[in-house]
Amino acid sequence: MAEVEESSKPLFAGLSDISISEDIPVEGDIYVPLRDLRAVGQKFVHVMYPKKSSALLRDWDLWGPLLLCVTLALMLQGGSADSKEDGRPQFAEVFVIIWFGSVIITLNSKLLGGTISFFQSLCVLGYCILPLTVAMIVCRIVLLGGSGLTSFLVRLIVVTASFSWSTFASTAFLADSQPPNRKALVVYPVFLFYFVIGWMILTFSPSH
Repeated sequence: MAEVEESSKPLFAGLSDISISEDIPVEGDIYVPLRDLRAVGQKFVHVMYPKKSSALLRDWDLWGPLLLCVTLALMLQGGSADSKEDGRPQFAEVFVIIWFGSVIITLNSKLLGGTISFFQSLCVLGYCILPLTVAMIVCRIVLLGGSGLTSFLVRLIVVTASFSWSTFASTAFLADSQPPNRKALVVYPVFLFYFVIGWMILTFSPSH
């Protein structure tokens, strides 16, 4: 008889006593992408107004560096939209130079005793490409008016200023993470890294 009474109970009778706490989120937060976008924008502001700060080291991300890298690579691919064979290698070349260079500088920093993580260093180096990306946009606009001596001098000034800004910004963020007696060994590869990017921007000429 007991077996009959047990079998007559609803199969999911015990589930009615389970309550879901109101503190447990049932749905995702749709504001997260907007928050991430705001964080990327704030990091751009920190690069344009660099100072010794850990702003780029806290909550690091690679969205900004990826965006800058793709933008710069697209603008440097020569404008030969009709030739896929010419465009793709140039895009890949710029992309590889930027990311491979960042990785080499990061490894060098770690080997010299740097205290920041691998991805934090990539974050700083990537975000500090912003001034050079702005320089590339300005140079493309200047080249619309011709490629004479005046155009070259204007582009030289813009690229030199942007190169100096990128180097200064990156070293301002990375300086405190390096041993005092080895800072020069860390700054020199950073100098070369941004110099190569600046040289590609300065020597860029759109294809006709």
